[in-house]
Amino acid sequence: MSTLIWIIVMSLLGGVLSVLAAALFALTAKASWVPMLVSYAIGALLGVSFLEVLPHAIIASADATSSLSIVLAGILGFFILEKLVLWRHCHTEHCAGHEQPPMLSHGHSHGHGLHDSGRSGMLILIGNSFHNFVDGVLIAAAFMESTQLGVVTALAMIAHEIPQEVGDFLILLHSGYTRNKAMAYNLLSSLAMMVGGLLAYFALSAMQGAVPVFLALAAASMIYVAVADLIPGLHKRTELKATIQQVLLIGAGVTSIWLAHVIVEHALGVAA
Repeated sequence: MSTLIWIIVMSLLGGVLSVLAAALFALTAKASWVPMLVSYAIGALLGVSFLEVLPHAIIASADATSSLSIVLAGILGFFILEKLVLWRHCHTEHCAGHEQPPMLSHGHSHGHGLHDSGRSGMLILIGNSFHNFVDGVLIAAAFMESTQLGVVTALAMIAHEIPQEVGDFLILLHSGYTRNKAMAYNLLSSLAMMVGGLLAYFALSAMQGAVPVFLALAAASMIYVAVADLIPGLHKRTELKATIQQVLLIGAGVTSIWLAHVIVEHALGVAA
């Protein structure tokens, strides 16, 4: 398949599959499963950042210092955006500004209560659309570097989207949305990923030199989400059993990215 087709397919899969999986999980799963998904997502994000995206960014730019400087600037930038509530991923048990029931412990925080005639739900949809758009840009940048990097990056995006979408879907329900409306709005929001991917493809095609920059920013965003937003929530459970479970699941996330790398590399080698 061409790079453009890969971007369209993986952007659609990344957005739609994560929403459908999250909706199914939110309506049927036990609350105790959500932290397990989050632990796995941390490993997947860190694995793809350090094993896939960063090495490709450094090779593409031929300047390790430059690439790592962009990563550092990106992490600081995402911190500022989160402070301004433009980019907010709240995966802790108690988000600033509102209290959530146990099953709602992994949604976004926007400083509004859940029972507010749908206002918090609308803010979540707006923030999630922006997030999905940026994810699409990052997926496009990865595919323009190599198909292998694009596939693995998209898989990592899906891994961290599912636990986030679980929280988003449940908060929409508690904000007064019906199940059908919550599903429809989340699916509509997920299309922003494909829009971001398409715009990035045509823009980046005209300026290939920007690809390493976007790859470095992709690594920064995934590292920031994993370290600043997801890991602090795990520290709320300090018992030994929970800690061992978290470490094993994070390791499973990293391992799955490594295995995906090997499998994709082998498949592309056979296809060639």
